[in-house]
Parts: sequence; structure tokens; C-alpha cells
Amino acid sequence: MNVPQSSPGSRLDNYVDRYAARTAGMTASEVRALFAVASRPEVVSLAGGMPNIDALPLDAVADTVARLVAERGTVALQYGSGQGDETLRGQICDVMRLEGIEAHPDDITVTVGSQQALDLVTRVFIDPGDVILAEAPSYVGALSTFASYQADVVHVAMDEDGLIPEHLENAITAVRAAGKRIKFLYTIPNFHNPMGVCMSAERRARVLEICRRADLLIIEDNPYGLLGFDGEPMRALRADDADGVVYLGSFSKTFAPGLRVGWAVAPHAVREKLVLAAEASVLSPPVFSQMTVSAYLETQPWRSQIKTYREMYRERRDAMLDALRTCMPPGTSWTNPAGGFFVWVTLPEGLDAKAMLPRAVTARVAYVPGTAFYADGFGASSMRLSFCYPTPERIREGVRRLATVISEELELRAMFGSGSTPGRALPGPASPTTQAPGPDLA
Repeated sequence: MNVPQSSPGSRLDNYVDRYAARTAGMTASEVRALFAVASRPEVVSLAGGMPNIDALPLDAVADTVARLVAERGTVALQYGSGQGDETLRGQICDVMRLEGIEAHPDDITVTVGSQQALDLVTRVFIDPGDVILAEAPSYVGALSTFASYQADVVHVAMDEDGLIPEHLENAITAVRAAGKRIKFLYTIPNFHNPMGVCMSAERRARVLEICRRADLLIIEDNPYGLLGFDGEPMRALRADDADGVVYLGSFSKTFAPGLRVGWAVAPHAVREKLVLAAEASVLSPPVFSQMTVSAYLETQPWRSQIKTYREMYRERRDAMLDALRTCMPPGTSWTNPAGGFFVWVTLPEGLDAKAMLPRAVTARVAYVPGTAFYADGFGASSMRLSFCYPTPERIREGVRRLATVISEELELRAMFGSGSTPGRALPGPASPTTQAPGPDLA
């Protein structure tokens, strides 16, 4: 059989020389590449950030959907507004008020999950070569979006209190001194993905002040803000600067991710651009999903449901932290999240989380290497562990398996010197870029 060859190094893709230049930044994330392995029942997956919807009252949701179809089906199954359902936009304002945001329904653009909102914001603002400032580490889905629009990501360091203001000031100065344009700062201030930390109130004020002085837009990505385990939700950045912050929200973590309903709140001129970009992308966000969320918010005790989620995730967080304290060898450290889904683990000196992953999978435990969360190749000494989906028992067993792998790596390093010893290839498809897409694991 003759195999077409369209360019050197590409024997299978006859179209490789026709793609737009921006497709060079489209690569499979390390999270997705794990899916085929991590979804196996014998593997304890501490990798994916899937919400655990077992706590959702499915009978009540089913009744809500049935009534929606019976009473308003001709509307729910029809095309809708490119900006999103007006009733839902009003309800979103009520949800955001819990974090101090006062907005008007006209300020809101409903999107297909907050990931589309991030894509639209990036499309509206970014030309190839523009700079985006982003925390180090940062959300893998955001980094993929930024790469697809050919942005240059400059990371800004974090610690247990979130983004470090002095490092932000230094990054702004250095990038502008190099003659480059910074379009915005991207931040996840609440229960950060992947670090799990929360930006302190003092730092929020300083970051806002720095960005005002620098005339720099902030993109505040906040999917986890209502999932804190102690006290009231933190005040959003958007609450203190309506003109300088674009806020991204989602119902994926507080209701159900399968409905894919998110939103952006933006200054008027930006909102107009987002609506135009959304209409060009999907014409209108799915009306049925929006009206399902709206009916749920109207008829169900959604605040109590969020409390149920918080209690469930707190129990899982506690199980993970307890297992880490009990099992991990000396030299291992980790964050102590007060909400959200994730713990960030730093390995003993000299170990490489990505190189160690094949051994971990052989031991039937999966995680995401820290390199997935950096645009510049850093993060090899760290990993993200997710506690949102497995049961507490599975979490403890997964951490025990992982601690065993780390201890063995330390022993091998002592025997053979620096560098991780060779591991086995990941089981599963030969090329993760060609496997069927799984659920949103980011």
C-alpha cells in the first residue's frame, strides 16, 4: 500500500502542510493522555478533576427536567440568544452576589462552560506574540488555550498565599522593558488549580492596585469559589474593580459538568465583543442546558446542595492529607487546601514526577506531573493530586501506593545515582494524541 507523504516527518497526515500556523500550539495535555490508563478500575486515579455528582439528588433533577420539557419544551429545544437566557443571567447575578459581585444581567455572557469563556476572551484580546501573565503553575486548560492563539505565557511565582505581588510587578516591568505587549493577567484566586491555595485578602488588594497602575486587565477564573471548607466565600476581585476585571464562572463544580454552562462578566465594550465571538463560534449556547440550570436554581435548594458538596469534598481532602502525613517519605511536601479539588505535592530533591509516572501506573496509581501546568517546562519536581472524585478509602489506598513508588525511586536513586531509572511505557494507546477524548479531567 502506498502511504501518502505530504512533508518530511509526517507519513500519515496528508494535510500537515495546509494547517494554520496556530495549530502548532495544539497538543494533547498530559491530563488527557492519562485518561485511558486512569479510567481503568484497578488504577486509583488521583489525576482528574472530575466533580463527584453522586451527591446530586438525581430524582429531583429528573423531575425538574421532565417539567421543563413538558411545560416549556418548545422554547428549551429551540435556538436562543447569543448572549444567553435572560432569566439565567439574572440568577447568575444572585449566585455571584455571594462573593460580593454586584452585576446586571446585561453584563453577562453565557458560554459553553467557563472554558469557552476563556477561549472567547483570549480570541478577543490576543494577537500572536502577545504576552499573558499567568501564575506558576497554572491551569492546564488555560495554557492550552493560550498556546492555540500563539500567546507567550510569562509565569509569575506563587506561594501558600497565592500570587506574589512583588513578582507580578517585576514581571510587568521586565516584559515591557523587552518591548512586548501584555494583554492580561490570568489568575485563579480561589482554591487554585493545581496548587489548591487561596489568594489572601491583603494580596487581592495589592494585585488589584498593581494592575490598575499598570493599566492591566485581570481575567479572574473562579470555578471553585463557593467550595471553601471553612467560613464564607472570599470576596471576588471583580467585586472591587468592575472595570478592570473579567470574571469567569461555571456551574460545572456546583451543579453538574455535563450541562456545560458557564459565563463571563465583563465591562460593556468587552461584553459586546464576547457576544459577537460567541455567536461566530456556536451561534447560541445550548438553550436546554441553560433552562435546566435555571429551573434547578429556581426550584431546588441549590445553596444546601453546595453545602453538601463542600462537606463531601472536605472529607476527601482530610483523607488525602491524613494519608500524605502517614505515608509519604521525608523530603516530600504538599499544600493544605481550604477548598476546591487539589493538593500540590513536591517530591524529595532529585526526583522527577514525569519520569516516575510509568512506575506509578504499574503500581496502579495515577497523578498529573507538574510539568503539565507550566508553559516553560518547569514543574518536574511536583505533581497534582485530586481528591474530588475517589472515595476516602480509595484516596488512602492511592496515596499509599504512590508513597511506595516514591520510596522505591529514592532507593533506586541512592543505588544508581542521579536521574530517575528507566520506567515502563504507559499502557494504552500508542499515541495519546489520537485516542478518543474523555471527560473534562482538567
